[in-house]
Formats: sequence, C-alpha cells, structure tokens
Amino acid sequence: MAKNSIKISANVADTVRPALAGADKHPGWHALRSIAARVTTPLLPDDYLKLANPLWSARELRGRVLEVRRETEDSATLVIKPGWGFSFDYEPGQYVGIGVLMDGRWRWRSYSLTSTPVTGASHAASSGRSAKTITITVKAMPEGFLSSHLVGGLSPGTVVRLAAPQGNFVMPDPAPASVLFLTAGSGITPVMSMLRTLERRKGIGGPGHVVHVHSAPTASDVMFGGELAQLADAHDGYRLRLRATRTDGRLDLSRLDDEVPDWRDRQTWACGPEGMLNEAEKTWAAAGIAERLHLERFAQSRAAVHGQGGTVEFARSGKTVAVDAATPLMDAGESVGVRMPFGCRMGICQSCVVALVDGHVRDLRSGAEHEPGSRIQTCVSAASGDCVLDV
Repeated sequence: MAKNSIKISANVADTVRPALAGADKHPGWHALRSIAARVTTPLLPDDYLKLANPLWSARELRGRVLEVRRETEDSATLVIKPGWGFSFDYEPGQYVGIGVLMDGRWRWRSYSLTSTPVTGASHAASSGRSAKTITITVKAMPEGFLSSHLVGGLSPGTVVRLAAPQGNFVMPDPAPASVLFLTAGSGITPVMSMLRTLERRKGIGGPGHVVHVHSAPTASDVMFGGELAQLADAHDGYRLRLRATRTDGRLDLSRLDDEVPDWRDRQTWACGPEGMLNEAEKTWAAAGIAERLHLERFAQSRAAVHGQGGTVEFARSGKTVAVDAATPLMDAGESVGVRMPFGCRMGICQSCVVALVDGHVRDLRSGAEHEPGSRIQTCVSAASGDCVLDV
C-alpha cells in the first residue's frame, strides 16, 4: 500500500483554542504561569503578557509574519517567528496550520513547512537570521480567498495563530540509499523542506542519490527555481529534471523509464495534483512496489454528494442552522457561533467526535450514513436530513 499523508484546507472560526504545546519542555515557565494565574484571577497572565508581546501566549500558539517573499508571480514564502510553546523539532515534509483574522473570523488553512528543523546556532549563521523562524510557501489559488490574501495582501508584522506541525509525509534520517522526488506545481513545497534538510545535514550522497522530477506550466512557474538549480550545480548526488507542461505536456508515468530508468529501486515521495498521484498509485502497484511510494495529498477525496442536507440542531447551545448536503457539520456549527471541538480537521485525529442524538448524517469520504446514537466526526460529516448533535 502506498503511504498517504492527507492535508486538507479548512475554514475555521474562532472556536476551541489548541491545547498548549511545549509546556512539558518549559516546566519552570509553566509553573510560574500557574502561580501568576492565581494572583491575577479572574484574569490570566496571558491577558497582561499579550499586551507587552502578542507572542507570549500560553493559551494558543501564535506567530508574527516577518517577511512575505515572492517566489513566482502567484506564490510567496512567509517567514514566521512562532511564539512561546512552538516545537521546532518537526520532521521535514510536515505541515502546519495557520489562522488569519479576516472580516472578524479566524480563517485556517494547512501549508507544508518549507523550512528545516532547527539544529542550533549553525542554522542561524547559515540562514542569516534567527534560527527560531519557520517558513511556509503558498500558491494563490483562484478559488482560495485565504491563499490569495497570504500571497498578496498579508503585511509583515501580522500576528497569526498556529497549529502544531503534523503529517507523516516525512523523510527519515538517514535518508534511503536512493530517492526519487516526483512533484508538480505547489507539490514541491514539502519536498523543499526535505531537500534543504538533506543539504544541511550533508545527507545528499554520491552521484544519483536523489533524482527529482518536477513539472510546472513554464520555467517561470517553478517555485524555488534558482535554489534548485544551485543544488544541482553544487551536488553530484542531486539530479534535477524539469518539465514545462505547456510545451512538453504532462509527465506520462507509463514512460517513467525514459526519465528515471531505476525508479523501481528507489524510495519515492510524490506530491502534486490528484490525477498525478492517482496515476502514481496505479503505476507503483502494477510494478509490485507500492510500499516504496509515499504520497502527500493537498485535498481529501470525497464521495459524490447526495440529498438536500437539512436543519442541524446543536442541542446544548440551542442553536440551529440550515445547511446543504456538502457542508461539514463543523463548518455549520461555527457559522452560527457554536464552539466545536477540533484537531486536524481532516478526519484523522478524532478530536471532533460528538454524539448524534437524532436524525442521520453522512460521511463525506465514504458516503456511509450514521444513525442516532452514533458518534460522528463533525469535520468529515454532513447532514442527511434534519439532525441533532450533542454540542
């Protein structure tokens, strides 16, 4: 089976604050905050600290945007300084959630980290800035109001909310003996973190160690194009194959032997459009090497939508809302101010599970219907007629 890591975009209102990350790594600070909380009741230390510095919050992960750096005409890299509690020992290839206040609501998306895990002072010296920063690289999508805002409208100095890094589309340390990166468009972003980490760890081996096949509409649309070229020039172990799809057409994986004759022997990390990833799954499965393929999907596959939705009642809050059959119950609740529990917002972590008191809801991934008495995941379930949730 191919290994999949699914990263899905999601709108999020200002709901349940994330659990504090990093308290166990700073027990002294955490103890002082606990003592201060007793002294400052009914206010919390954060209510005073955030006046001095918005990043000194222990109730939520925050960050300040230091720089918005253009990569291509429609993409940009955001350099972010996270606040207290953020863990910098993430794995290359993971993603992070970012929340931006827009029109009075916190809008959330998940984006791959393009920076490398912090390794100490050498990182700061080589990067020319503090090691305590992260980067994400965002491509503005026509239907993506938040991505367009991040690329073209977000000002340096903006304070954002962050969710802890997660995801299993990662590069092990040490890296495999031979690697193939298969990317297209913005699918290069998680692989960029892997490449930068390999270089920093001096993990790019001898000739042919890493082969990278990347597709973009034109040469000017290649994110990190200059840096990739420098990597190829500096390391015999990194071989780059760029494909301009407007002139050369899309990569035909049935003819991958022409590009990478030994692809069957390599551990492969693939990220890009859904069609490319589906074709890769079939190709690697047909070759009997599905276990060597690692996939990152930027959106979750959903079943065809049936029905007309219904009225959702949130029993504890006393609120109701009418929704269609495609709107996740979590989004429905947040649209009327119901504080919905959440974690990953893509049906993996089970943080959003609540009881279905009455009616029926439908799993947006499989199409399966759940009956009263079931416990359902609100981030991947929608109303299938009128229903009542225990929230």
